[in-house]
Order: sequence, then structure tokens, then C-alpha cells
Amino acid sequence: MQRLDFTPFYRSTVGFDRLFSRLDNLVSEEAKSYPPYNIERTDEDTYRVSVAVAGFAPGDIAVETKENSLLIKGARPEGTSNGNREFLHRGIAERAFELRFQLAEHVEVSGASLENGLLHIDLKRELPESKRPRQIDIKTSDAKTIEDKTVN
Repeated sequence: MQRLDFTPFYRSTVGFDRLFSRLDNLVSEEAKSYPPYNIERTDEDTYRVSVAVAGFAPGDIAVETKENSLLIKGARPEGTSNGNREFLHRGIAERAFELRFQLAEHVEVSGASLENGLLHIDLKRELPESKRPRQIDIKTSDAKTIEDKTVN
């Protein structure tokens, strides 16, 4: 995979080092292929991450948020392994997984649900009142001007 060099940006910008470090980490990550997942925008400020978790019970999955990251882990307990089952074809992996997603500022998890083998994690961007656009009233002075009434 091609590696991007952000060195010129470090030399000419101030305060963006965290952004370039994050981009560098995202580029260097391997493509995640298991389990399959979708990321969709459901509204202007809401998103949904859907992960295919066939064979996992709700207790086998952990969803955590810390700072600006979302971590989804899935592992089946040791006692529920294959046991004496003999597979003629095994297409459902049921192996442990860990997915990490970087969240933008002010994006929070609003809920999670498991239905039909899909784990849905709903996300919402909640801007604080200080960050929302606001209309500024323009005031005018009520001072009356004195007009010159002299006749020339």
C-alpha cells in the first residue's frame, strides 16, 4: 500500500499534528474484512454501524467508547466451542474479532441493538450549544442626529 508523507504539512501548519497523526494511522491500518460491516448515514447528524455477527449472542459482544474511538469486540466463551460437532462445511466463522472506529468530535453512541444476526450501533453528532451557529442581532444607536438648519 502506498504510504503518504505528511512532513511538508508538519513544517507549514501549527496545531494540526493530531490530525496528521490520525490520518497516518488510518492509512497504515490493514483493511478490516472480518466480520463484514456497513457504515451508513441515516440523517444529517446520525449514523449507523451494522456488523454481521452470526452465531454471537448479546453476551458475547462488547461495545465500548473511549475518547473519540468506538471498540466492538466479539468472543464466544470457552465452554461453547464446537465440542463434538462434525462440520461437513463450515462457512460461519464464529471466531473472535475486534473492530475499531475513530469517531469525529461530538459523535456519541446513542444505542445498540442485535437483530437478525446484525449488531446495529447508532451514533449521533451532538454539537454543544457553544459550537452551534447562532444569529447575531445587529444593534443600531438611537442617538438622533442634529441637522444643520442654517440657511446660507
